[in-house]
Amino acid sequence: MFDNILHQEIIKQLAADLDGGRLAPALLFSGPAASGKGSAALELARVLSCEAETPGAWNCACPGCVRHRNLVSGDLLLLGQRSFFAEISACAAAFRREPDTSAVKRLFIRSVRKLLGRFSPVLWEDDPKLGKVSGLVSDLEEDLEAFETRAETDALKTLETLVKNSMKLESGGMGEFIPIAWIRRAAYWSRLAPAGKHKCIVIENADRMQEGAKNSLLKILEEPPARVTLVLTCSRPGTLLPTIRSRLRNYRFARRSAKEEIDVIRRIFRDRDYAAPGLSPEPGLPPESPVPEGYRRDTGIIAAYLESFLPVDNASLYSLGAYFTASIAAAAVRERGAAGTTPPDALADLEKFAVPLAEKFGRPAPDIRTILFTLNKHTDNFEVPGLFARFCKNILLLLSAFLRGGESCGEKTELVCIWKRELTDAFGASDTYNIKETMVMEQLALRLKNTCAGRGAP
Repeated sequence: MFDNILHQEIIKQLAADLDGGRLAPALLFSGPAASGKGSAALELARVLSCEAETPGAWNCACPGCVRHRNLVSGDLLLLGQRSFFAEISACAAAFRREPDTSAVKRLFIRSVRKLLGRFSPVLWEDDPKLGKVSGLVSDLEEDLEAFETRAETDALKTLETLVKNSMKLESGGMGEFIPIAWIRRAAYWSRLAPAGKHKCIVIENADRMQEGAKNSLLKILEEPPARVTLVLTCSRPGTLLPTIRSRLRNYRFARRSAKEEIDVIRRIFRDRDYAAPGLSPEPGLPPESPVPEGYRRDTGIIAAYLESFLPVDNASLYSLGAYFTASIAAAAVRERGAAGTTPPDALADLEKFAVPLAEKFGRPAPDIRTILFTLNKHTDNFEVPGLFARFCKNILLLLSAFLRGGESCGEKTELVCIWKRELTDAFGASDTYNIKETMVMEQLALRLKNTCAGRGAP
């Protein structure tokens, strides 16, 4: 039981509660990113559905376990956003290394099905958005079936198609936040009889819920249906409503040591020679990145490993965000100078702070067109799922570091608040209203430059 969850002591407590009949109907798996929370939730769902006399064995051949291992159980509902493409790409790399290993093939199939599970008809019933991605969903399902049965050479060809279409599906169909409609449909589904022994709803990154969704979830927690277990995962439990947290039994997943995280990468992703660059065996993290100290501490080795399969990693995004920040600040300073007005000291300080962090992408650009050209060139027009959100978050990290450094003053705080407001609005336009990221980026650049130059937003 839980043999696939490595180096997590809290799993012993979860297994003991399960064996002793003390498992609560609603659970919270909290802890750092890539600490095994999602995998533990899926394994718990499998064990609860196991039809064997002594449940728990990973290789159990009962129908319930087979369906859950393949992530095709009608008694499992998956919600929540994360970077599916990073995990899918890492699992694809593992298959390329060992294409003749059935366990690695299963690992890749499960990574794609974690994404496909977010497009369950239960959640998307009568949603007009499904029509835009239904073709991709069907293609992925068909290609997965073919991939599972094909020989090594043909399977490798199908693999590339699956990775490409997975990126398209995540980019075109997934939002950053869990909408209220999904929680309502999950609530209705939870009150229907299970097809097998037990139902399980897994909500990953549960802190990313719309306000209405939080209230709907609370209604489920107040009257939990029989034979249904609800598992929420999140890295920041403090952001959940206190009324929600009080109804969840919390299992805290700890940060693994560097040695343990490397062991997970080598055993799960079959990257047997992996060694984190510049990392001593215990217990620190790579110090050479120009990003703030807190960034690396919060990221961890496994998360950074998965991130390395993305076209643009967070360290590069941080530098690119610094380039954007320095360029906008410099352009605003020039405009104020041309107009004969003295720019605020905080604006010049922001430019000076960002310039050395942006060296990878050169000096500040002279105009908006050049800024946007550089951004789009290094991000492939923000086509990769979640890339625009990560870009905005890295600028927010930079602004927080700027605010902490040097002397604090009201002018500095006001400037940072303006940037944070504009970034939040831009992210909302991209995620909520599905406006193309390149258009949002252009508007963001213009609004920030004009506001900082004292001309007001366009």
